[in-house]
Amino acid sequence: MMRFSRTCGVLAATLSLLSLEVAQAQSQRPPVMGARPVQSPPVVAPRPSVIPLDLSAVQFSADQVEALRVVLGEAYTHGFAMSAFSPDRAIELYMADDPAARAAGQAQLVSLTLAYARAVRTGRLPISGFKTEWGLRPAAYDPAPEFVAAVQQGRLTEWLNTLPPPYTGYQTLRTGLATYRDIAAKGGWLPLAAGPVMKEGATGARVVALEARLAAEDPTVAVDAAPVFDEALTQAVQRAQKRFGLNPNGIVDKATLTALNTPVERRIDQIVANMERWRWLPQTLPADRIQVNVAAAILSVFHHDTPTLTMRAVTGRPGDETPMLSSMIHSIVLNPPWNVPQSIASKEIWPKERASPGYLARNDFIVIPTEGGGSRLQQKAGPLAALGQVKFDFNNPYGVYLHDTPSRARFDSFSRLASHGCVRLQKPIELINEVMRDDPTWTPEKINETLASGDTVRAKLPQQIAVYLLYWTAYVTPDGQVNFRQDPYGWDRELVQRIAAL
Repeated sequence: MMRFSRTCGVLAATLSLLSLEVAQAQSQRPPVMGARPVQSPPVVAPRPSVIPLDLSAVQFSADQVEALRVVLGEAYTHGFAMSAFSPDRAIELYMADDPAARAAGQAQLVSLTLAYARAVRTGRLPISGFKTEWGLRPAAYDPAPEFVAAVQQGRLTEWLNTLPPPYTGYQTLRTGLATYRDIAAKGGWLPLAAGPVMKEGATGARVVALEARLAAEDPTVAVDAAPVFDEALTQAVQRAQKRFGLNPNGIVDKATLTALNTPVERRIDQIVANMERWRWLPQTLPADRIQVNVAAAILSVFHHDTPTLTMRAVTGRPGDETPMLSSMIHSIVLNPPWNVPQSIASKEIWPKERASPGYLARNDFIVIPTEGGGSRLQQKAGPLAALGQVKFDFNNPYGVYLHDTPSRARFDSFSRLASHGCVRLQKPIELINEVMRDDPTWTPEKINETLASGDTVRAKLPQQIAVYLLYWTAYVTPDGQVNFRQDPYGWDRELVQRIAAL
């Protein structure tokens, strides 16, 4: 379901994250933002299915034909179907003596090359196939001019090599894809049988099966005929749990069993889906930026392309997904109040007031009259404020933002998809100091003083900073290990299915 106005917030210790639209009406606090216009996700010009091209301008040399044979023939290493860009038939025609066959082969080879260039640069899925929540859209790309110039100037191979995303995260996934396809070719792994929790000291056939399962992904695991869950196996389980984003306690509980029983084919699909999403990013990312991995609920800050701060986050629960998007943080609201959407007020807050009269007053809510004799609820800034002490604003059609929260317990959990779409921050004050590091006005002392005053203040950033909300369910850590998350929104599966249907 489309959600152009998302809701987020934590009411006292129990309410979920809800959206904020603060107005001045009869409030003693100054307004901190105007109403958000209802928008649609970014519009990107559709990619043409056929690019008009003068074929006489494209005359391949023998070396260029061989280069196309290699690159197009290896397109599957980028996660594409084996047959998607196969050049064999086109090259066969192009090398024929018959002029008509040669012309047909040339046209096919040009068409395949342009289709491959678009797919590996900006993705296989057309914009028309994007879900509303997939607000991270690739820029329109016409490869024809670059292609013609590359052929004519004798640098076709060099141009082909510039097409894939120029990021280590993409290249390492490409390597990981080969690894998991090799595992699949060898038979993958068998699912572990259900049963009691397994931990150190356990014995039996399930322990033997566990050892074999771990060894399929972890070559350091020695398969031993002795069915004993020993210290070495505990450490192997912990390594696997870290790769899956689970509590690394060395115990094969329900969550660990579920992750281990995910088929290798599903893991391959996850890698393919994540490689596709890498293609939606621009060719160059800002050197200073904030990135949120929604699926892993982790926020990272980069300064001059170097990570300077990492923290846990809380992101949207399934059904209230945090969208993928890119934007620019333009300001920070200190001591933000919260205007309660009518739907939340009627479904969640007013019933609490009726069940326990005085609930509104106890939680710092006020009733504000509106035009036409209606009313709305606003929660005042303060210790009970749903948005905590700070909110980071950036323009987006979904009404989401980053913010503090008075409810801290969730940050201690390995399962942190619990909001209505906004991103809660484990270390909001550290994040303020990071983004304000070059502003002499907003020193840490000034920030603390303003927060302590309780006054609502909007601080504009001296220079806007890019923010990316991304959905990475497969990524490679510096030690070369492919990490997986369990696709909480089902977006991996849906993306792979949509591409397969093309």
